[in-house]
Amino acid sequence: MDKKLEPLFTPWKIGNCEIKNRIVMTSMGGTDLFGWMEKNHFDKEGANFIMEAAQNNVGLILPGCQPVYNPMFGQWLYKNDKMYRDLARWMPAFHKTGAKLFVQLTAGFGRSFTISKMMEMLYTNKALRVLSKPVMDLDKITASASPSPNRWSDKVPSREMTKEEIHEFVIAFAKTAKKLKEAGVDGVEIHAVHEGYLLDQFTLKYVNRRTDEYGGSMENRYRFAVQIVKAIKKVCGKDFPVSLRYSVISKTKGFRQGALPGEAYTEAGRDMAESEKAARYLQDAGYDMLNCDNGTYDAWYWAHPPIYMPENCNLEDVEHIKQFVDIPVVCAGRLNPETAAASIAAGRLDGAGFARPFLADRAWVTKLMEDRPEDIRPCILCHNGCFNMCHYKGVPNDQDLLDSLHLARCAVNAETMQTGKHYIKKTGSPRKVAVIGGGIGGMETARVLKLRGHEPVIYEKSGELGGTFIAASAESYKGKLRDLLAWYRRQMEQLGIEVHLNTEIRDLSRFQGQEIVVATGAAPRFLKQVPGYERMIEACQYLTGTPVGEKVAVVGGGLTGCEIAYELALQGKQPVIVEMKDDLISQKGVCLANSSYLREWFALHEVPVYLETTLKEVKEGSIVCRDKTGKETEIPCDSVISSAGYIPAPLTKPGRHIHLVGDCRQVGNLRSVIWRAYETAMAI
Repeated sequence: MDKKLEPLFTPWKIGNCEIKNRIVMTSMGGTDLFGWMEKNHFDKEGANFIMEAAQNNVGLILPGCQPVYNPMFGQWLYKNDKMYRDLARWMPAFHKTGAKLFVQLTAGFGRSFTISKMMEMLYTNKALRVLSKPVMDLDKITASASPSPNRWSDKVPSREMTKEEIHEFVIAFAKTAKKLKEAGVDGVEIHAVHEGYLLDQFTLKYVNRRTDEYGGSMENRYRFAVQIVKAIKKVCGKDFPVSLRYSVISKTKGFRQGALPGEAYTEAGRDMAESEKAARYLQDAGYDMLNCDNGTYDAWYWAHPPIYMPENCNLEDVEHIKQFVDIPVVCAGRLNPETAAASIAAGRLDGAGFARPFLADRAWVTKLMEDRPEDIRPCILCHNGCFNMCHYKGVPNDQDLLDSLHLARCAVNAETMQTGKHYIKKTGSPRKVAVIGGGIGGMETARVLKLRGHEPVIYEKSGELGGTFIAASAESYKGKLRDLLAWYRRQMEQLGIEVHLNTEIRDLSRFQGQEIVVATGAAPRFLKQVPGYERMIEACQYLTGTPVGEKVAVVGGGLTGCEIAYELALQGKQPVIVEMKDDLISQKGVCLANSSYLREWFALHEVPVYLETTLKEVKEGSIVCRDKTGKETEIPCDSVISSAGYIPAPLTKPGRHIHLVGDCRQVGNLRSVIWRAYETAMAI
């Protein structure tokens, strides 16, 4: 192990509970022990995920947040005795790993509850609202500290919680914690004075406008969280550890308005001055640890950092708040292990929190300990599989129901939290399989085929493996994507997969009698109807090195176009974005944490954005556009980049022994490429 990492592997204590090392797997919705958005039960998939992380040298594990009042079917978590008995039978095996388990309990989401179109329909139709109440009582589960707008929808506002409801929740926390303690759990974490969830909404002045004992002064606004820990300590004893998920600073300008790194703004939520007092107040109330980050759902990119956010984005604020408490402090949020180790060694931090890296690779801690960092399958901070709650103008959460019900899956690891569907099954009849195309889809197919016992052979027309992912990972801030590409290339070597570079396949007849996987990707869509289109530079051409001038028009404001415009601006150039739709990144599958960062970054840095605008002509030194009213505008520019999307480019049609994977089958994102490639390889 690298000596710089050694401080991560020293013991520490939370109250009287000793943790073997400083690695904390923080909670992710979906990795729950008692189910997620379903009737509560002991969840074997969640338990297996947690056990695998524990077996790979994690010190403290926090499963997915468990609502004490289940939004689905309105169950109180403490009322199902069987699942606690099941948990008690499982705990001895867990404890044999040497890890400790704190179950995270949440009061809920309040105004942050992710509203979908279906939920809007259930709420706005009076008859449906009554009929759906036993399954999903939106009026109850979206209730907040005060009447407030929902983060996702204008059609489902939050009402004020009653004092009776607050007291009911406090009792539920205590009863649930007691059952968890009796089942052998090492502690609980209260979720959360953090990220703008319900308990946090009570603490934040821009949300809480109450005039009773739960509003006004700092003591009143934090009363709900204080009553919870006191109630738990009363029934579980002072020695039972209770952690608090805590956002040091809200980084929020107001409803649906976040503050970007380095931005000058007036804090609408919790600023550092209040946080210094609040942290001490919460400690004195009985909390034994603060598990920290920053942000709210209005500034979601702090708690769920996309790849555009700086590494260690929350660390400085968390190190500062540690000076005001005597209890352990953990930091999470795009944390670099070496940086965390240095902070722990210097006494500025007690524990290092990581979440999404475990979705990509449950064994990453073991691989660090064994000095094998190059073998770690990296998280690329995309949120495509784990948290793709998407929002753009005119829609609430645009997410498939399957994704809403199954969080914590992973775009780069098809097996994560879906082992009943995706698992390696050895073949009984090994075959030679031709894989045409060495992009991510082709490499994932070959990897899984080889693990199953087949003999895949990759034929790649270029001189290197990677396909369009080489371009997709080219921007300066996409180091994690380049790490993934390096991981795939290394997998091909380690597994001994035969690869033929600079070999273009046009005729499949040479593979007669073999299984054939076609992974030839997609072709760019050119706007040939636009006069002067030949002057445009296609997005991948730019990303792989074609030079551009200082003022660059980017035609297409989807994710690819916006990421290119962001890169241009980081380089000091002057991008202009032209988009036909009424919002940037108006597409399913892109998490709001990612898309809101880019939208707000362009607004802050005054990048010109022309929405509902169509390209009409590309001239020498300018483009002509037309808006929805028919008004034409000529925009001066030195270069024009086309990001108009892609069209599948299969070598042939699928057949009995011919399988299409990746974008040549259907243009999607990295998740769709990897998952479909995995499934195709399993079907051969």
